Amino acid sequence: MDTSPAPSLPPIRPGAREDIPIIDLGPLRAGEAGALERLGTELRHAFEEVGFYFVVNHGVPQSLVDAAFAQAARFHAQPLETKLAIRVNQHNVGYLPFRGATTRHSQINPNNKPNLNEAFFAKRDLPADHPDVLAGKPFCCVNQWPEGLPGFRETALAYQDALEGLALSLLPGYALALDLPADFFTEAFRAPMYTLRMSHYPRQEVVEENEFGLAPHTDTSFMTLLAQNKVPGLAIRLPSGRWVDAPAIEGAFLVNGGDLLRRWTNDRFLATPHRVINRSGAERYAIPFFFDCGADHVMAPLPSCVSADTPAKYEPITYTQYMTWYRNQNYDHARGKDGVQLAAS
Repeated sequence: MDTSPAPSLPPIRPGAREDIPIIDLGPLRAGEAGALERLGTELRHAFEEVGFYFVVNHGVPQSLVDAAFAQAARFHAQPLETKLAIRVNQHNVGYLPFRGATTRHSQINPNNKPNLNEAFFAKRDLPADHPDVLAGKPFCCVNQWPEGLPGFRETALAYQDALEGLALSLLPGYALALDLPADFFTEAFRAPMYTLRMSHYPRQEVVEENEFGLAPHTDTSFMTLLAQNKVPGLAIRLPSGRWVDAPAIEGAFLVNGGDLLRRWTNDRFLATPHRVINRSGAERYAIPFFFDCGADHVMAPLPSCVSADTPAKYEPITYTQYMTWYRNQNYDHARGKDGVQLAAS
């Protein structure tokens, strides 16, 4: 079994399908008979063949999505000194400066230069007297909210709540897709971990070798929910090995799984690589929501994904163990580097 958290390079599969499925959640939300079973079938196809899918009729108001994008732009428009007052900490919440991270955990593209983006991170908004906060539990902390931005915190929290609800509603479909009972993931996600990342990608007019807005990588998460962006820049490496610009479907969320989903399913479900290069000539913002099981839940290869022909490939791991490794690989603040560079304008 693999004892390292490091993700393996996804294999190229010549002849693989290249269309990203579109899943309509309207029937599920309406309680139509057979809707959950159809969702399971659609998710199985999406993750065994492509690794990405769109959801439409998901119930998250477009006005809330637009407000979250607006608040991301508002945050990053602040002076650097103001943003650095809430610089990202050991729990990975707060402001990550431009070029403050380098994608080192991925084998997809070697020798990456620091990523050309800046970001604000928030997790579940725990109070200072929460037992996990008092105990100093990794990634369970009080968020660092900016001062002088009325409405920012409220919008971010409303967006997180809406996306958590959407993610939880999909879990029974994931279970059926994996030939498990619909309530299989209930206990694992009783207190789910999640992270909202509000990213800013300045215009990248000159593209140097191994320099990206966000270098080729697979996500860490069980599930990533990405609101559609009016400014292009995201590209996906489909299982065929071909890089394609991600299509945009108005009002949809683009959803993918990451390395924890892939490990948990013993490589049955794909974690598909992607990257960002902002050649649009405009400022680009993104608001991905990364959703995971409880911090201490032990993820061992699922029973429906292990057999005599496909033995377990990975040692059990928790969210905290994996994210500690990931943070120490990629983020300068976890590697003892304090340099700050202004974002290009």
